[in-house]
Amino acid sequence: MGLFVRIQIKLEIIKMLKLSISLKLFLIFILFGMLSCKQEEKMPNIVLVMADDMGYECLGCNGSTEYITPNLDRLAANGIRFEHCYAQPLCTPSRVKIMTGQFNFRNYEDFGYLNPNQVTFANLLKDAGYSTCIAGKWQLNGLNRNNEGNQDVNRPFQFGFDEYCLWQLNRYKHEGERFANPLITQNGSDLQRNNNWYGPQIFADFICDFIERKSEQAFFIYYPMVLTHDPFVPTPDSPEWSDASRRYEKDTAYFADMMNYTDKIIGQLETKLKEKGVWENTLFIFTADNGTHVSIVSSTNYGNIRGAKGAWINTGNHVPLIISWPKKIKKNFVSNALVSFADFLPTFCELANISESLYQTDGKSLLPVIEENCKIQEEVFIHYAPRWGKWKSNRWVSNGNYKLYQNGMFYHTKNDSIEKMPLKSLSPEEEKIRVRFQNIIDEKEKEIPFHLNDTIFKVQP
Repeated sequence: MGLFVRIQIKLEIIKMLKLSISLKLFLIFILFGMLSCKQEEKMPNIVLVMADDMGYECLGCNGSTEYITPNLDRLAANGIRFEHCYAQPLCTPSRVKIMTGQFNFRNYEDFGYLNPNQVTFANLLKDAGYSTCIAGKWQLNGLNRNNEGNQDVNRPFQFGFDEYCLWQLNRYKHEGERFANPLITQNGSDLQRNNNWYGPQIFADFICDFIERKSEQAFFIYYPMVLTHDPFVPTPDSPEWSDASRRYEKDTAYFADMMNYTDKIIGQLETKLKEKGVWENTLFIFTADNGTHVSIVSSTNYGNIRGAKGAWINTGNHVPLIISWPKKIKKNFVSNALVSFADFLPTFCELANISESLYQTDGKSLLPVIEENCKIQEEVFIHYAPRWGKWKSNRWVSNGNYKLYQNGMFYHTKNDSIEKMPLKSLSPEEEKIRVRFQNIIDEKEKEIPFHLNDTIFKVQP
């Protein structure tokens, strides 16, 4: 029985009681106060948007002088812009980490795969009463020897999502791409294909429809975008789109158009949330899964930055992070708090009052940063074992200014962002930092299973 119905029953009982009018009015006031408090206690909506292959340097608010991102820049100007958010350097390692809140050595088994035995933030939030949705890039069912996807179309449901609209769920890139004429699976069935359709817009429209239907209840939306991953091709806003034969014409020049369309979608989501009256109480997060593709060089007010997707250097995993939550963030600020991809799950769990006994995490909740602009950790630890292509494995600790690899190479990354000059002669303060970092690496290595602690990590940066 809902609270409103119970209030009505109690109201009728009060009316029948032989009490003074003033006392009846007092009791009625208390009852409606209870209803008001209950309404105010509605859990915040959560929208997590994660761009694909977009480094920190790509947003105007982060210094880009090349790409047009007015919607994201406005969110940053009215919310929190983070200087130090670190993903994994490659997509699947980041996706596994952000969804489970754990270091890769605990549950990352192979590229393009998340073991069904894992508990994700969607599982936890659904159990806490949230309606849950995912749209965008999946790439977590795994590949067989023929490079074909696992055909299980129920895997997103198992991981806690009530509804989904996904690319690379049970079909893979050689069967159909993600942009023009996309091959998309939605709630168990492949969508009709159409050369005039654009995958990113289908995902955005699906999410907006979900918001339209679920605005009266708490909802969680996870949008792992397909933008701005290669191939770099025209968008519907590019002049070349009008020629259907050019819609998969590859050129890095189209990266700017893809950045613009990413920002356009952010504006669409914000508009829908405001239209439904839920923007104020929505925790809206924008980040990216790893650095920009190595073929992209971006102009910024601090120089030209080449992407380093897959690599260990900072431009491989230093990503944008913007948080908007108008109900809680009354004054915008820039945060120097260190954030890793393990930190999102515990943040959502704290928001939803989920007991810590129900999940495992290596992360820290971001709520103290949001509410008090304080740091939650002094450094971040990264275990990176991509198991994909040419990329090699490594481990390191960083505090945003200094970085120590597991083989002892120590860098002042604030002054040496591409890590060409390992430190040799250390000041007393730098030696303290190095020792602290080394102790963290040593302690973490004690937790790592033997089969993951082999010679693949004995490499030079």
